Amino acid sequence: MKIAIGSDHAGLALKEQLRDRLTQAGHEVADFGTNSPDSTDYPDYAGLVAREVASGKADRGILVCYTGVGMSIAANKVRGIRAALAVNVEEVRLTRLHNDANVLTLGALYTPIESAADMVDTFLSTEFEAGRHARRVGKITSIEEGNAQ
Repeated sequence: MKIAIGSDHAGLALKEQLRDRLTQAGHEVADFGTNSPDSTDYPDYAGLVAREVASGKADRGILVCYTGVGMSIAANKVRGIRAALAVNVEEVRLTRLHNDANVLTLGALYTPIESAADMVDTFLSTEFEAGRHARRVGKITSIEEGNAQ
């Protein structure tokens, strides 16, 4: 699977650990930065990763900042992105099953590497359930396209 990954300075260490684990697991990983502990702006990286996923150049995206909230907000501004901030494996599983999330955001402040690795594994291995959930995701797309009532 091709994964786009990015972080700001606050998520750098966790992003690099996740990137290395993903590469070791055989995934193709495109790292969009940051690659420095110097202060950066999270929307820059959220946009890069989100556009890579939305264009189909990556199958899924992973973003890390201090809380994960800013990355989620910024990534969701890109048409076609369903970014989800998750804090546990069950939440990640459900956001894939029910919401067809294509970008996972994590908060480095709250997420130890082992928990993050488990969440990423779940994010990549869980398929969208479709069925009644496809109708709901379709309604999200309608909102995004300005066609909602």
